[in-house]
Amino acid sequence: MAAVKSRGNKETELKLLKLLRSHQITGWRRHQKLPGNPDFVFPGQRLALFVDGCFWHGCRKHCRMPATNRNYWKAKISRNVVRDKLTVQVLRNTGWRVIRLWSHALRKPRAVVNRINKELSEIL
Repeated sequence: MAAVKSRGNKETELKLLKLLRSHQITGWRRHQKLPGNPDFVFPGQRLALFVDGCFWHGCRKHCRMPATNRNYWKAKISRNVVRDKLTVQVLRNTGWRVIRLWSHALRKPRAVVNRINKELSEIL
């Protein structure tokens, strides 16, 4: 697990970065010091955006438990899910809006862009 990076993941974070740039969605920052370390933050609109990997965050559709050390992985992913819920709660209690996207959602870029634009337009 030491080899798994928390930043710059090509399948999630960098894919969304490319999507935001190509659709000229502006006003975001990366690596802001907020609870849960959101992947993207729109500080002016107080919007935090997370892109969750299906395995690490327990996607019901795509998370497949490894055959070995199953109990460890179940506990690990369960802790991640609980931590994610707590992070959303803390951010919302401090006035932030939160979008959590699954990595598989990035396969439908138009839907992702529409969701982000909808959240941004509701704030303005």
